[in-house]
This record gives sequence, C-alpha cells and structure tokens, in this order.
Amino acid sequence: MYVYEDAKYEETLRLCNETSPYALTGAIFATDRKALRQGANILKYAAGNIYYNDKPTGAVVGQQPFGGARASGTNDKAGSYLNLIRWTSPQAIKETFDPAYDYKYPFISDAE
Repeated sequence: MYVYEDAKYEETLRLCNETSPYALTGAIFATDRKALRQGANILKYAAGNIYYNDKPTGAVVGQQPFGGARASGTNDKAGSYLNLIRWTSPQAIKETFDPAYDYKYPFISDAE
C-alpha cells in the first residue's frame, strides 16, 4: 500500500511501473473510469496478472492464467494453454479429398 497525493497519481503509476524488478501481480482500485484507464495504460506491462477493482490474490488455476513478468517469471501462464504452446512446435496441415487431375492453373492458358 502506498499513499500518494491526488495530483501525483500519474507520477505514482510510473513509480510502480519503473522501479520494481518484479512483476507478478498488481491491482488498480478506482471509482473514476478515467483514472482506471490511465492506470491500465501506464501499468500495461507492470505485471503478469493485473486486476481492476478486485483483490490481487487467489487466481484459479485452469480458469485464470497465472504467470509473472520480469524477475517474477517467464510469463508462461501455468494453468492455461499459453504454457502448452511454449513446449510445442505448431504445424498446419491441409488435406484435399478431391485430388488434382491437372497440374495447370485454370487461369493460365496457352492462348494469347
């Protein structure tokens, strides 16, 4: 908890964003939507999980991805498909059930 003067809101947001080597979880509490949006914009990369007007504890594995940033972790988001992607090599597959009968493209002809 950090108490600040109203006039120093943006300065305090920047202080939170720029001074910590850790970035696991954060929260912004505000009744003013403009202040909430401003906080969300400045703190966009300040935490792996961020909560707006909600307690920043108790993420439910499998329902809420969880992972830090900076020195708090690799942002793997354990409990979510995002962690699985880190360990895979995606491959796209296309299969045609109507085999080609000619190698030429219909829009290319010998006639000029």
